[in-house]
Amino acid sequence: MAHALRPLKVAIVGRPNVGKSTLFNRLVGRRLALVDDRPGVTRDRREGEAELGELALTLIDTAGLEEADSESLEGRMRAQTERAVAEADVSLFLIDARAGITPTDRHFAEMLRKTGQPVILVANKCEGAAGEGGFYDAFSLGFGEPVPFSAEHGLGLADLVLALEAHAPAEMPTEAEDAEPEEGGPVRIAVVGRPNAGKSTLVNKLIGEDRMLTGPEAGITRDSISVDWQWKGRPVRLVDTAGLRRKARVQEKLEKLSVSDALRAIRAAEVVILVLDESSPFEKQDLQIADLVTKEARALVIAVNKWDLAEDPKSRMNELREMADRLLPQVRGMPLVAVSALTGHGLGKLMDSVFAIRERWERRVPTSALNRWFSALIEHHPPPAVAGRRIKLRYVTQAGTRPPTFIAFGTRTEAVPESYRRYLLNGLRDAFDLVGVPVRLHLRKTENPYEKS
Repeated sequence: MAHALRPLKVAIVGRPNVGKSTLFNRLVGRRLALVDDRPGVTRDRREGEAELGELALTLIDTAGLEEADSESLEGRMRAQTERAVAEADVSLFLIDARAGITPTDRHFAEMLRKTGQPVILVANKCEGAAGEGGFYDAFSLGFGEPVPFSAEHGLGLADLVLALEAHAPAEMPTEAEDAEPEEGGPVRIAVVGRPNAGKSTLVNKLIGEDRMLTGPEAGITRDSISVDWQWKGRPVRLVDTAGLRRKARVQEKLEKLSVSDALRAIRAAEVVILVLDESSPFEKQDLQIADLVTKEARALVIAVNKWDLAEDPKSRMNELREMADRLLPQVRGMPLVAVSALTGHGLGKLMDSVFAIRERWERRVPTSALNRWFSALIEHHPPPAVAGRRIKLRYVTQAGTRPPTFIAFGTRTEAVPESYRRYLLNGLRDAFDLVGVPVRLHLRKTENPYEKS
């Protein structure tokens, strides 16, 4: 009989710049959260998993607690943090031992006390003599003895685990055979676009809760935030990313970190939803993002947001369809869905398109059908002779999926003109319903010493 890990949901809270994201990264064992010396880098809640001893932790990194009007950006950030505290089994309340206890620490200690939720006080930056005074001052907050810790160096981890174990459920034996393996993981979807296109609002509307921080200010999202969710019973991992600006405008170190975080999210995704603003679609930056997605060989769905503001929707959609196919010929026919993140219009169609394009992206074509098509296509339109010498293409095979990748074999394949390669690619897309996904076609020379050209 095996023993299951004891689950515990933990919110990491405190005023800005006390080391919450550093602690989060330390516990999950990866740099998932952006970290910078300036305060207020974290804005949305970010979740991560960790195993410490016999504990299976779900950790929530939160925005720094600040006193602010509820309608301001800082106020909305605080509301997100309050929601994380309410959802958690226990909160780790961080203070900066070097800075000592501040009036803001005292204000939010009172706020945490009023929630009635369990709190573990953590005196961070306790390494060396500089943090000694702040450690003893922390007793005055009324949460008992603080856990001395250094998130930067990992000192005090054993004490922290002991404090957390006191709040975990009792250890429960479980039969080893009860652990059923999961069939496949969640569908990984990254939501990308320019700042203020409505990505976070779209994610919130899809999952049915205000999970992402939103507002009229451009560039609120900084981290790439993942949310596990289900669509019609199918597990989905949605990743909301920071808005991607033109490279020349990405000046600050923090914004560069956000952009690289978004690029990692694209590479980890299976399907990427590119959110456009209906009033200014297919700007240069939109096209560069779409090009990046196809170069990374990910399936692309375009969501035209703010459709509730569109005039003459039918003619506008025809216009956008023509623009999409003309400006993005490499994924001609990709799903283009009109949505309103505000009202929820089109979100069902959007998710249906996501699953349909993912199926194409994973499609494997039977070899016999592939070569029947290939022979007929070449008979109808053989490769042109180059420099008076014929090119012979003999057979084709599918080398992989995600995206569909094919290899055609023949003689003098290095001389095949680019226009004929495009003809073959377009034929593959049309014949096997691979429209709208990146398709790879490699031409290889058949090695046969007895073969004459």
